[in-house]
Amino acid sequence: MRFKVLGCSGGIGGELSTTSFLLDDHILLDCGTGVSNLSLQEMKQITSIYFTHSHLDHIAGLPLLVDSIFETLLNKPLQVYGSEATITALQTHIFNNVIWPDFSLIPDQENAVLSFNVLQPGQIYKEQGCQLEIIPVNHVVPTVGYRFECAGGSLAFSADTTTNDSFWQRLNEHDGLDYLLVECAFSNKDAQLCRLARHYCPDMLADDLKKLKHRPQVYISHLKPGLEEVIMKECDQAINDFNCTQLSSIEVIDLS
Repeated sequence: MRFKVLGCSGGIGGELSTTSFLLDDHILLDCGTGVSNLSLQEMKQITSIYFTHSHLDHIAGLPLLVDSIFETLLNKPLQVYGSEATITALQTHIFNNVIWPDFSLIPDQENAVLSFNVLQPGQIYKEQGCQLEIIPVNHVVPTVGYRFECAGGSLAFSADTTTNDSFWQRLNEHDGLDYLLVECAFSNKDAQLCRLARHYCPDMLADDLKKLKHRPQVYISHLKPGLEEVIMKECDQAINDFNCTQLSSIEVIDLS
């Protein structure tokens, strides 16, 4: 499985886009504004989307994506996966015929272009020869991280979270981890805001990384626009036992 970063910023502006990853050519992990970096032809290849949670920066691209490739989806509906809370939020607040049409009923219920599927945290699923595991994390809305185990290695994505034990404990139950994509949204001066919004700052992330027994390559994501240099400098100072790099929209990780 090949992971291509479409967007990984904590905001927008210029070349910055919010969270979305292209897995191989037809799967998305989250569907933030980064999905707009795909061409229309590339969008038409998308068959399924796995969501971490319901916040706008992770779902913003979905309504327009469905509309843009509507004709393609008449032959095979887009499969949307997420926790029960995330699926309910999408149905209630987005695809409600007020904010956006309910594409799970269009053109009719039997031939709808959008299909919602509830995933159970803690379960392991199969996708393109890889194992996909859903791990609950600690955010202000119900959120899950993902761990992928493929022939060529393993990768974990924390999604949006702050100090927790569930994510790290579950990763430690596996024999190894090659890549870790973890958020660090704010600088240390905003530690109190991190606690309220349930994100990481460098010092908090450094403390949680001590819980991880593996030594993967660490990529830092979800940095707030304009604070990238400060956050990464603080990460370098606080995190001593890991090789940390800022995740960029040109990054490609191959687990095949």
